[in-house]
Amino acid sequence: MPISNRIWWQPRAWALALLLLSAGAVQAQNAGARAACEKSFKPSTGQPGKDVVWVPTNDPLVIRMLEMAKVGKTDLVYDLGAGDGKIAIAAAKQFGARAIGVEYNPDMAQLAQCLVRADGVADKVKIVQGDIFETDFSSASVVTLYLLPELNLKLRPTILKMKPGTRVVSHSFLMEEWRPDESSVSTDGAAYLWIVPADAAGKWSFKQQRGDDSFDVDLQQTFQKLTGTVGQEEITNAELKGTHIELMFSEGDVHTRLKGEIKGKQIEAEVFRNDKTSTYIGTRQ
Repeated sequence: MPISNRIWWQPRAWALALLLLSAGAVQAQNAGARAACEKSFKPSTGQPGKDVVWVPTNDPLVIRMLEMAKVGKTDLVYDLGAGDGKIAIAAAKQFGARAIGVEYNPDMAQLAQCLVRADGVADKVKIVQGDIFETDFSSASVVTLYLLPELNLKLRPTILKMKPGTRVVSHSFLMEEWRPDESSVSTDGAAYLWIVPADAAGKWSFKQQRGDDSFDVDLQQTFQKLTGTVGQEEITNAELKGTHIELMFSEGDVHTRLKGEIKGKQIEAEVFRNDKTSTYIGTRQ
């Protein structure tokens, strides 16, 4: 190797070595801080809680849950039954989100608060000691759960009143007839995702923005599932994810495909109809 290249590479090698040493030192420091947190209280798998026993969620499943919910920097994640704060910490540390964990056990909540500081995410994560059924988490854009089915079901009415588009992801347990929008099952465990649906039920009158075409749609809704009619014709392939709606129907030889967004009492939609795509506005009657 020429001398000039050797001289150029040596500083880079030293810089890389220093970077690795620094990263190792930080990891060791964090590990030491976490160990110090557990000196006053160290939880054990299966210990009893208010409504459930504590079982930690494994790290790969935590990441998969947050990925399913598409957590990002603009999100506020509420972890209900936060335990040692693992999910809330991961939401901040790996995904850049803000997070609030709600934990009933005072010792566990105090441990989680200590671990938040140890992991250096106190500016993004808050752990509160409290009852999840008495907590206002309506500001959340993402809710994470690892509760029993009956507790999920008890929370369901509150969740369904949240802002349409809110993502809810649960470790292991479902919500009875409200089927998940997405399921992910592996050797790490099962995770289920729901997207809080908008209110789409009712009669809608759609009018073409630049034209004279119009049609009326009568929709029935069960959670995110839609059925309905246009005149005497049944709607097919109807889908609702949060505020986003898609449906298809035919009137004689006219085939219609609608894709739009529900905004209160209106639906702004792109409609493929009569071999062309146009903007339509649907108004709830």
